[in-house]
Amino acid sequence: MTQTVRETSPVAPLLVRLRGIRPSLSPAEERVAAVVLDDAAGASRLTISSLAARARTSETTVLRFCRRLGLRGYPQLRLALAAEAAQPHARVPAGSDLSADDTIDDIIATVTFTNASAVEETTGQLDRTALVDTATAIAGARRVDVYGVGASAVVGADLQQKLHRIGVVAFAWNDPHIALTSATLLRGGDVAVGVSHSGTTTETIEALAAARAAGATTVAVTNFPLSRLAVEADLVLTTAARETSLRSGATSSRIAALTVVDCLYLAVAQRHLARARRAVAATRKAVAGHHVTEDVRD
Repeated sequence: MTQTVRETSPVAPLLVRLRGIRPSLSPAEERVAAVVLDDAAGASRLTISSLAARARTSETTVLRFCRRLGLRGYPQLRLALAAEAAQPHARVPAGSDLSADDTIDDIIATVTFTNASAVEETTGQLDRTALVDTATAIAGARRVDVYGVGASAVVGADLQQKLHRIGVVAFAWNDPHIALTSATLLRGGDVAVGVSHSGTTTETIEALAAARAAGATTVAVTNFPLSRLAVEADLVLTTAARETSLRSGATSSRIAALTVVDCLYLAVAQRHLARARRAVAATRKAVAGHHVTEDVRD
């Protein structure tokens, strides 16, 4: 069944939304997306016939593409593209992946731009309502399970240790069998969080589905709001990071997800702020003796 973008507050920039739903597009819609993403300003000046011709598809497909983005029709697409093209943006390094001709400065510039853009675009499009609802659910939960494998396990572990440090009973599982057994034992009032940049990681999807079947509130942290993982979630927190063929599992996707984790952690802490502050102070004191103190000598 064709899915469309659910508008949230704030509404994500058009190109961010497009990258988010791109894996779910049909081959013909994907060709339209490629034209738009390659030159948004140029696409905004094209008639619907011209855009369809460049994408080697029909005007009907272009209109369907517009509706997938939550737009009423082609005029709204042109206006949105023109408005986005008019916004000031940092200069994008030539090429988003590694080239044989890149200098070390080119590599540094690309990584810096990509990571900074991931944070900026993620916070700009993050669904505030979903974030508040997730924080409220976690703050009142009996326990929280976090699932993630591979690079996403790093993000899951970070969320678990942050929550645990403010007194929230939380567990992070990256073994698929343990994740499934733990998810099965959840119940109403518990929260399960699945982390997957692609939203297609089978182990994470299965664990989140099991948690949902057990009655837990389920949350997806993913770059793709129409992904299979998002389908299994009551609440979806999206990132806006770009990965390339060579930079699959890139730092930018983890930085974007870690940014969401930080926002979520602080929102949870705020709900029981005095208790959270006491917990952080107590845990800091507990590990204080495990830091080396160097003598300052003349």
